[in-house]
Amino acid sequence: METGKTRRLRRIFRDDHKTVIIPMDHSVSAGPTHGLEDMARIVGDVSQGEADAILVHAGIAKTVDMNRLGLILHLSGATRLSADPHWKTQVSTVKEALRLGADAVSVHINVGSQREQDMLDRFSRIIEECDDFGLPALAMMYPRGPGIQSEGDYKVVSHAARLGFEIGADIVQTNYTGDIESFRNVVGTVKVPVVIAGGPKASSDNDALQMISDSIKAGAAGVSIGRNVFQHHDPTRMTRALVDIVHHGASASQALAILAEGTAPSMAAT
Repeated sequence: METGKTRRLRRIFRDDHKTVIIPMDHSVSAGPTHGLEDMARIVGDVSQGEADAILVHAGIAKTVDMNRLGLILHLSGATRLSADPHWKTQVSTVKEALRLGADAVSVHINVGSQREQDMLDRFSRIIEECDDFGLPALAMMYPRGPGIQSEGDYKVVSHAARLGFEIGADIVQTNYTGDIESFRNVVGTVKVPVVIAGGPKASSDNDALQMISDSIKAGAAGVSIGRNVFQHHDPTRMTRALVDIVHHGASASQALAILAEGTAPSMAAT
């Protein structure tokens, strides 16, 4: 039987059980961010590029047309100006997400940080409330803290991802480990969809697209790519390149060719 949660997940994931999410929550932590100055424009750009969902804070959800994209409301926040920017506090609620018509909420947990326990405590309470209302929860599970030597290390990424699953997330977002085999092992221990975070702006389009292609080969259920899209010189075309890899099986080189052509025809039409 279909539930409210499964109906909402279908607005984020396509029939192939994969998704392209464009997170645009960066300005809370970093201040006004290049590429996010005009939110209505960038939301329109990624909608035209056929993204599946965007991830934003409440103020953006209240004031910007979502262009029929799935809406994930981000509940966490902290600024780089803080004495402890790794401690993400709750800045929105599940009820606010429901009032805004969100299809899911997201919560950020820095695993290994000094306030890890506080974030996990808050996350567990949010999960319970989401289950009460049939609202999916995406957990951003990032290894980040004084004891973390490498945020892409397989052992810490797999621990963080499994932690999100164990506590009850419906979607886990985490770092790519750098190679297909190790990330396949990460995905294999998590029985809910795993999507990769895009991280900092890549040095080249090819690097970004290759990471995305490899993650899909490893079994990822999609991507959550922000700066490599909204800071691209053509966000619509870059979004379509992601869609072609995630949903239509394009290789990184095929997607790069689409970018180079300048027309960005979706492979769905071929």
